[in-house]
Amino acid sequence: MVNLSEDWSERYRPDRMATLVGNDGPRKRIENWLHSWSKGIPLRKGILLVGPPGIGKTTIALATAAEFGWNVVELNASEQRNAAVLRRAAMSGAVHSSLDSWSSSGQNTSRTLILLDEVDHLGGSFRKVSEKKIEQTFDSDSEAGLKGDSGGKAELLRILEQSHQPVIMTCNDKMRLFGRSDWRANETRIRKFADIIEFRRVTAMNLETIAKRVLNEEGVSIDGPALDMMIRNNSGDIRALIN
Repeated sequence: MVNLSEDWSERYRPDRMATLVGNDGPRKRIENWLHSWSKGIPLRKGILLVGPPGIGKTTIALATAAEFGWNVVELNASEQRNAAVLRRAAMSGAVHSSLDSWSSSGQNTSRTLILLDEVDHLGGSFRKVSEKKIEQTFDSDSEAGLKGDSGGKAELLRILEQSHQPVIMTCNDKMRLFGRSDWRANETRIRKFADIIEFRRVTAMNLETIAKRVLNEEGVSIDGPALDMMIRNNSGDIRALIN
């Protein structure tokens, strides 16, 4: 097991917007969307962040939520994410928000961000599963509940439609999420409730900035040509560079 205290990519994960580097345009769109929640529930309650792994999509979501003082309920690809599990996460988000409102004398100044990482790893179609199956999954004594990611994509749409809390989804391959055969219709379903924001691999200049910041914090020096070679051989993957 990796000791996270020795894992530089975790140790130097930005926790505020000022320390984020690269993809300025997409990051500004996220910031504007977050600000829109201060005026009430926006038309699109979710955003789908699309781009290759290692460029900071999850980091951006966590850092911006932290800066706004929001709670975070997070599900990632290593967990089952069937319809029942996603619904439980959404319910948890509602509970967090209610507790915050109660603890601040009814002044609901915070939100709970529902963060669904790597939704392109959700299996199956957008076909709904029965409510009975979902209820059986909630019942710990029942063995007839949902397994794996059954109904996950359909529940994702339901959450986006009905949630009173912000939802951020990350995705490496949007075609894998939408499905090859009916991708246009499925993309339209998502766009009805969520903006899709495309990210690009960061530039060599951005990589150099990040590398120098990490090395400076560690008190480690590096020869200029060696750093140049590391950056030239990196495809814009921040996590790979730091590791």
